[in-house]
Amino acid sequence: MDDLEHVDVLIVGAGLSGIGAAYHVQTYCPQKSYAIFEGRHAIGGTWDLFRYPGVRSDSDMYTLGYRFRPWKNAKAIADGPSILEYIEETAKEYNIDRKIRFNHRVKHAAWSSRTSQWTVEAERSGAETARITCSFIYVCTGYYNYESGYLPQWNGMEQYKGTLVHPQKWPQDLNYDGKRVVVIGSGATAVTLVPAMAERAAHLTMLQRSPTYIVNLPSRDKIANALRRHLPLKAAYAVTRWKNVFLQMFFYALARKNPRFFRNMVMKGVRHQLGPGYEQHFSPGYNPWDQRLCMVPDADLFNSMRAGKASVVTDQIDSFTERGVRLTSGNELEADIVVAATGLDLRLMHGLELVVDGRPVDMSKTMAYKGMMFSDVPNLAAAFGYTNASWTLKCDLTSEYVCKLLNYMDRFDYLKCTPRKRDASVKEEPVLDFTSGYVQRALGSLPKQGSKTPWRLHQNYALDLIGVRFNEIDDGVMEFRR
Repeated sequence: MDDLEHVDVLIVGAGLSGIGAAYHVQTYCPQKSYAIFEGRHAIGGTWDLFRYPGVRSDSDMYTLGYRFRPWKNAKAIADGPSILEYIEETAKEYNIDRKIRFNHRVKHAAWSSRTSQWTVEAERSGAETARITCSFIYVCTGYYNYESGYLPQWNGMEQYKGTLVHPQKWPQDLNYDGKRVVVIGSGATAVTLVPAMAERAAHLTMLQRSPTYIVNLPSRDKIANALRRHLPLKAAYAVTRWKNVFLQMFFYALARKNPRFFRNMVMKGVRHQLGPGYEQHFSPGYNPWDQRLCMVPDADLFNSMRAGKASVVTDQIDSFTERGVRLTSGNELEADIVVAATGLDLRLMHGLELVVDGRPVDMSKTMAYKGMMFSDVPNLAAAFGYTNASWTLKCDLTSEYVCKLLNYMDRFDYLKCTPRKRDASVKEEPVLDFTSGYVQRALGSLPKQGSKTPWRLHQNYALDLIGVRFNEIDDGVMEFRR
């Protein structure tokens, strides 16, 4: 055991949040040694994994980008390759790429209070196991299973003679030129795929079980591009970032406080793009932000529909047939290719098994502390983004807090920090209040949130920023031990 390599901080994952975490640790905790274990062969996480046509961000890059490194591209709504390049350049610019150990998939971590250390096991290529000890684990693996997405088992799938694909496992040699394509789904992936594939396919049909709120936004931020011409790059980026943060907060608050008004506003936009007669396909039966809104840049989805290249069908699947999909209405959609844009398999910390002093941790029995740590789990944090705003906003704050926590522990010679739920008046609540299918399928395995701060998730960047910057680290909930 004593011969194992040791680092102060082990970062798990080299995607968008992992690279950001590494920057914070090496900048604000320069006395700490760290390593990054990445299960795949490349930097980028989501932005290297997803290769389907048109893959792009579903929020603006001035808030999805890092606070410490400005986004320079003229497009605010960026394509996947541009985002991947941004992450790779960041890792190289700050020498973070030298700290990454690829093909190290972390599977198991055991905490010992005797040594105040985690012993971590990672699966390497060739079925080897790498072992390392660390004082703190910072998990930046995202929130879904990288191996496979969610694929319902429809009746008759085995008799379909065409090609069935899931966007998470996109075949790079898939030829859809002149083909009839059905995309099953109505979320962010579906509304991205449809206009991208419609340019070359014979026709694209988006088959949705129920509608989604879809909002048209310009791909370029005119104010941001104007500011860059008149201000230093970092100043222009900061102003644009805060502008977009406040806009996100304003429209989210408007949607929750006055859902009818917000709904009418969205539907007015749809009628402006498509004219009357499409309300049934874009008018969900739930309130705005009960599920995540979908954004289409420069009305690309609506443009494809107006041009006759794409259409939307709202119905349910009865079964697959040899030639396509039969609907419960009795109609059949013939398709050479069916794309199952049916969502993600939500998986906390990529299935990492935790053991604390010999006892396995059941994450569903824990409560999330500040949306980043877990009750009774020492020296471990996880980066999770917002559901109602850009992912990186929360991840940057999490990294800032982790660095403050590590420096506080060094100042007072603490070796162990553990969130403890001692207030019996704190009630358990679901950690996410989304009605989306991928959330509902996984809720039973996720930690809970609490009814009071610091166990409650605010989903509000301004409140979280104030909490990270000004609240005391020793808040009476976090337990410290030497």
